[in-house]
Amino acid sequence: HCNFEFDLCGWKQDENDNFDWNLRTSSTTKTGTGPATDHTLQEPSGHYIFIKSSFLQLPGQKARISSPVLSRRNKDCKVCGRILFYYHMYGAHVGSLIVYQRTTLKHEKILFNLTGNQGNFWQRKILILSGDGDEDFQVIFEGIAGKGPKDGIALDDLTLSREC
Repeated sequence: HCNFEFDLCGWKQDENDNFDWNLRTSSTTKTGTGPATDHTLQEPSGHYIFIKSSFLQLPGQKARISSPVLSRRNKDCKVCGRILFYYHMYGAHVGSLIVYQRTTLKHEKILFNLTGNQGNFWQRKILILSGDGDEDFQVIFEGIAGKGPKDGIALDDLTLSREC
C-alpha cells in the first residue's frame, strides 16, 4: 500500500517517458490545478502524486511510474491479484490516464484507459491483474499531458493485493 505521505514507496519514475509524476500537497498548489485535499488524510497537507500540463510539457507527452516487480509465482496472485487506487482528473483540458501491466519481457497490456474531465473529486478503481504463466510483472501508471494549464491528473492510495 502506498499513500505517498513519506515517499514513493518503491514506485519508480519510468525511463520510457517525457517527464515525471510529482509528489505534492494541495496546500502548495494554485486553485484549479489539482485536488483540494489528498485522498488518504482528506487534508490539504496530505500527499499524492500529480501531473499537470504546463509550458514545460507538450500535449501528448507522457509521465510514467512503475510498481516494484511483482511475483507471478504465487498461485494466488494469478487468481486474486488486483490493484486498488484513487484518481482525480479535473480541468478543461485533462489528458489521459492509462494503466498497464508490463511483464519482465516488456510486454504491456492496457488494464484501464480514461481521458478527459472526470469531476473535481477522488474516484476509486479496482483492476484485476490478469495473465498466465510464471512471468513476473509490474503495474505502470501513465499520465498523458492535456492541452491546457488548468488541468491535471492525481493518484493516491495505490494498493496491490496481498497475494501479489
